[in-house]
Amino acid sequence: MSLLHQNSRDLDDAARGEELTKGTSHVVWAAILATILVTIAIAVYVIAGEKPPAATAEVERVWAHPMHSESSGSDANGAAIAREHFDQVLVFALVKLHNQSKQPLFLHQILVNATLNDGIHSSYAATAVDYNRIFIAYPTLAPLQGKALSPDTTLEPGETAEGTFVCAFRIAKQQWDTRKGLSFTFAFRYQPDLVVAFQSPVSEQ
Repeated sequence: MSLLHQNSRDLDDAARGEELTKGTSHVVWAAILATILVTIAIAVYVIAGEKPPAATAEVERVWAHPMHSESSGSDANGAAIAREHFDQVLVFALVKLHNQSKQPLFLHQILVNATLNDGIHSSYAATAVDYNRIFIAYPTLAPLQGKALSPDTTLEPGETAEGTFVCAFRIAKQQWDTRKGLSFTFAFRYQPDLVVAFQSPVSEQ
């Protein structure tokens, strides 16, 4: 076999190797492109399948009223009992709820959650009746009274409800002032809870 014939064979083998390398490279790039396209398709499917929350909530204003209270010193029958002293903070909130779904929404409770040094303290909002009774029991709070928002409000599709509610934390003002966070939980029947964090300053009245 001549040297020229051997070199020609070597060149043919090198060319075939180069073609094989090129083919492998094309396969790798095709696999990467296919993976990217599948990932994009899955992301589009997931995003398209996600539904917006049934309701939105906006906490427009929050103000707190610290109180030092004392029991009357008598029971329901008028018999004398020891007086009890305790501190509490009344928290008022003006909120706006909107039903952006196509079905009625049934609000059944509202919670105010304060993150304190020892954990999260939660308090239920008073009913509309009890909300109005507070201003009868404490006339000095009259400037804080607004339209009551009932914790059992029903929102029709597209309806917006705005109003004020109140809750009470049995803690001293000093402990309330150490809070690290404040949020509101709106619980609707047959729907996930809607939690809204309040980042603005809380007014003190």
